[in-house]
Amino acid sequence: MTELTRAKGQAMTRLDRTDTRTQPAHDTAPRPASGVSPASSVSPASPAESAPRATPTLALTSAATAVALMTYTAPMVTLPDTAAALHTSVSAQAWLLNGTPLGLAALLLVAGSLADDYGRRRIFLAGTVALGVTTALGALAGSTWLFTLARVAQGAASAAILASSLGLIVHAFPTPRGRLRATGVWGAFVSGGIAAGPLLAGAMAGWNWRMVYAVLGAAVLVVALLGTRALTESRAPRGGRPDLAGALTFGLALVSLVAALTLGRDGWLRAPVGLLLAASLVLMTVFVAVERRSRTPMIDLGLLRHRRFLASSAGGLFTGLAVIGLFSFLPALLQRTLGLSAMDTAWLILLWSGLSFTVALQARRLAGRVSHRHQLALGFALHAAGVLAMLGAIGAGSWLRLLPGFVLSGVGSGLLNAALPLLAVESVPATRAAMGSGAQQTFRYIGSCAGVALTIALVTATGGPAHGANIAIVVSAGLAVLAATSVLVLRDRT
Repeated sequence: MTELTRAKGQAMTRLDRTDTRTQPAHDTAPRPASGVSPASSVSPASPAESAPRATPTLALTSAATAVALMTYTAPMVTLPDTAAALHTSVSAQAWLLNGTPLGLAALLLVAGSLADDYGRRRIFLAGTVALGVTTALGALAGSTWLFTLARVAQGAASAAILASSLGLIVHAFPTPRGRLRATGVWGAFVSGGIAAGPLLAGAMAGWNWRMVYAVLGAAVLVVALLGTRALTESRAPRGGRPDLAGALTFGLALVSLVAALTLGRDGWLRAPVGLLLAASLVLMTVFVAVERRSRTPMIDLGLLRHRRFLASSAGGLFTGLAVIGLFSFLPALLQRTLGLSAMDTAWLILLWSGLSFTVALQARRLAGRVSHRHQLALGFALHAAGVLAMLGAIGAGSWLRLLPGFVLSGVGSGLLNAALPLLAVESVPATRAAMGSGAQQTFRYIGSCAGVALTIALVTATGGPAHGANIAIVVSAGLAVLAATSVLVLRDRT
């Protein structure tokens, strides 16, 4: 009996050691805001979840994220050709750019919550398949509204990919050091997708703008096929049913808001804009009531009291408003005013986004020296300096004068793309990493929709495109300065 007892004890010891290798220690994680569970408190895994393949997980989630961003940015340099082929008026061109961010903004938080509850691998694979199909359908669209609907569907599919990706990464990289490296790589591929989309579109512009979407659709379907074998499932250990009522009301509220922001550039006092804003307000009120009553809310409203979560959300919002809003319309503006080809503007955008990719990839070296909050503030400050350096370049007809600004803003964008994903997952419990990612990116693409609509409105206002571009640049810089100030104010309480 003594030998049997000793054998059992040894077996339990070996089992405990195995669990220690597969589950992170609670005391090694960076401490989040007060009242939030430690970021490394990953839920106990089932046998199928106990050994995620870290490198394939990072490779596939990064590749899918890059393709999702490529589908988002491809119209930047093909906008004139696409608008001409679809007979899209200038006032409606905002829809060609805002279709994808509308779908993203509406479903990112929903997708993140569902990924935590239903399974991150499941939502990721569903998103990749849906993105492949909807991107291919976009290549077949024959009218502005059909193309816009395809773009909205692409955004919804991309939301499933972006929100679940960070949840899969957190599960595959449970230690703070591994998570720092992995989120840095993922953030770099966000920049890489932004860089590659216009370049691919510009390279294929001589054939047909529709070919871009056919190629991207095929690429993401390949990623989906590889993901079925390489990814392991993970989910949050929450009881109860997923918050479908919250998902529905929140999604409809954001669709109403983003539609109002896009239509508002043609007049804020029009009846459709007012009705959409009112509907958004009512639906958001219903959403808050639903979340307070739900046993498993889509988002813990208590997080709104924590400054790290607020800094993550504010960083995402102002990135969309100040950075993405301006650079989404800038390529089309350069083609229209400076006579640049699609490929020429793609190379200019590559300078900006390529630097962003490189900086985001190397930003992990700042860990321990510069806090995420200061990294965000520095990124916004560099963007402000960069766009102000571009003042007058379009009026002077000189693309060379844009280069210093592209460099400064590119470095700033890289710092933002590196800090935002890590701050998003560290501002919430690790079991809700996909929800944290979805929340931050929801604000990012709400800001993007508003930023694109604002930029187009300013550029197309009276005074000519050169004058309007200067006003848009000053507004972008002012928003970036406001963003830097906001994230500095939202410091963690000690």
